[in-house]
Amino acid sequence: MLNVLSGFLNIADLRKKIIYTLGMIVLFRVGAYIPVAGINTAKLEALFGSGNILNFLDLFTGGALMRFSVFAMGIVPYINASIIMQLLQVVIPQLEELAKEGEAGRKQIAAYTRYLTVALAAFQAFGMAFWLRGVMLDGYNFTFFLCGTVVALTAGSTLVMWFSELITDKGIGNGASLLIFVGIVSRIPSYIGQTVTLIKGGASLIGVLILIAAFLVMIVAIVLVQEAQRRIQVQYAKRIIGRKVYGGQSTYIPLRINQGGVIPIIFASSVLLFPATVAQFIPALQGMAGWLSPSGSLYLALYFALIFFFTYFYTAITFNPVELAENIKKYGGFITGIRPGKPTAQYLEYTITRLTLVGAVFLAVIAVVPSIVESLTHITSFQGLGSTSLLIVVGVALDLVRQIETHLVTRQYEGLLA
Repeated sequence: MLNVLSGFLNIADLRKKIIYTLGMIVLFRVGAYIPVAGINTAKLEALFGSGNILNFLDLFTGGALMRFSVFAMGIVPYINASIIMQLLQVVIPQLEELAKEGEAGRKQIAAYTRYLTVALAAFQAFGMAFWLRGVMLDGYNFTFFLCGTVVALTAGSTLVMWFSELITDKGIGNGASLLIFVGIVSRIPSYIGQTVTLIKGGASLIGVLILIAAFLVMIVAIVLVQEAQRRIQVQYAKRIIGRKVYGGQSTYIPLRINQGGVIPIIFASSVLLFPATVAQFIPALQGMAGWLSPSGSLYLALYFALIFFFTYFYTAITFNPVELAENIKKYGGFITGIRPGKPTAQYLEYTITRLTLVGAVFLAVIAVVPSIVESLTHITSFQGLGSTSLLIVVGVALDLVRQIETHLVTRQYEGLLA
């Protein structure tokens, strides 16, 4: 551990990235404590005490929603905009072509995503302000409250989006995932305090131990599946160019069982939270918000199905077996026992489809386990820290460690070459 820490300090580029990322996280957490003007705190706390959807939404903002700060919507509008843009790339040929134009195309799509984020944030902020008019301070003007809240929340959500992009570009790790990770981890001390209170109030200590054991087993399972790979061996034939011999070596293609990582979980959660959140703002639709409560059976069923969908969807847009097969053929390679070209593409597609099925089943099953364990033990203090939170926390932590290791290995090779 000391060697790893000294490695961080000795590598200037990695040290700067880590310090930059920590700086963005500090700004994100500071913004979570800057309240929107005109809110009666006591009424707001009472409102959150009776809303499962609100408490679940608050998990992704690290308590910013419960405090109704300028970062109350967190990174959720940006994630929703990213989902919509990725879906549109499948159905709109112009966007699909734009995505294939390299860096310029990706920048244009990123710009469209930002514009859509601002629009979604403004719409959601208007709904929240209209819905929360009952928790205004007495005598506060509603028009002023509505305008101020929409401006503050939209600006805050845009600022969080900017933080996430800065972390991705200049820091270390995926910015959006890391901010969600920070929001979830920041709530753990409160969960521990609630559990201690339950035990003092007569809750079963055995039930708490069973719940903790279930969490530990899930963490181990998540790590094993996230790190598991199916390695497909590729042999490159020898080629003589001039007086030099190229190729002749053997390598492998690492196919992960869970190709999408935590992205399907984040996407599925965001898609389910969006209609439930909108329903909370409209009195006629508040019954739907109850149906989509995170503890309800309908929510779990839809969550299960959406995880399946987004696991396959994300794998389909990030893994192209035809392109990979062409690249292998182009450089004189072949998979042992498989002919180059179309048979290779079919073999890769068949393999990734089976792997994705295993990954999707694992994610979907692990998603509903905490709810089942909580219903059996009747310990609800860790209700916010469910499968979604565990998958995101473990997945982001593994990705962060992987990126740091890549920097360390790259630095070692640079030292050898120098």
